[in-house]
Amino acid sequence: MLYRTKKGAVAVEGERAGVIEGDWDALFNRRGLRAHLAKSLKKARPLKFDVQRAALLPPIGAQEVWAAGVIYYRSRDARMEESKEAGGGDFYSRVYSAERPEPFFKATPHRVTGHGQTVRLRKDSKWNVPEPELALAINAEGKIFGYTVCNDMSSRDIEGENPLYLPQAKVYDQCCALGPGLLVADEMPPKSTAIRLQIIRGGVSAFIGATALDQLKRTPESLVEFLFRDNSFPKGCFLSTGTGVVPGDGFTLEKGDVIHITIDPIGKLSSTVI
Repeated sequence: MLYRTKKGAVAVEGERAGVIEGDWDALFNRRGLRAHLAKSLKKARPLKFDVQRAALLPPIGAQEVWAAGVIYYRSRDARMEESKEAGGGDFYSRVYSAERPEPFFKATPHRVTGHGQTVRLRKDSKWNVPEPELALAINAEGKIFGYTVCNDMSSRDIEGENPLYLPQAKVYDQCCALGPGLLVADEMPPKSTAIRLQIIRGGVSAFIGATALDQLKRTPESLVEFLFRDNSFPKGCFLSTGTGVVPGDGFTLEKGDVIHITIDPIGKLSSTVI
């Protein structure tokens, strides 16, 4: 695992942890990063590192964050339901079955928060939900080299009013959380891997839900191929792969809610709503 902290990048393997030299963007785009981290850890000064107590920064430098819509069947149904009165319900059914996916821009780095930090509700929205997702870390060459947890905050009433309002429903300050760190790996977690969402309100669970990576309709490689068509990312990018957990139509986030999203073996991303 690779974490970003105020002291620099910290690599953790088993019980060993150490600060890795080099700025985040250089590491993000380094060829053979996994081997480099393993070699650097052998030379690094041992470091006591507790993920739960560390002051983590979001694992992002100059990268953009993109997302892919309607990748899970549950997401398709939710999008169709929220936009049916606007006449856009059928659009989402078509996207789900089409060859071309729906990649969309999600966030610049300054709009992204990390584990233990806050996410915001849009002031002009009354129906907001978190969307728990697996995010791909992709270097400038278009190679997937890592994975992290993403909270893709969404204003469902704005998107449902008109599908063309998607950017407003998705892109605003503190609209996205990433973390707690990057799982640097040659292969994505097994398809049986669960994505679990829990929302705590007033000290008790207000919502619990889960899905698994085997519910993804498209492969990560196909999503990246479409994203990189006629598009360049000099510093690399993140691509969040859609959600299969959507709270029911009667649920909306409230200020003070705590959102926990867990994907093993990456870890748990926690955010407080403001």
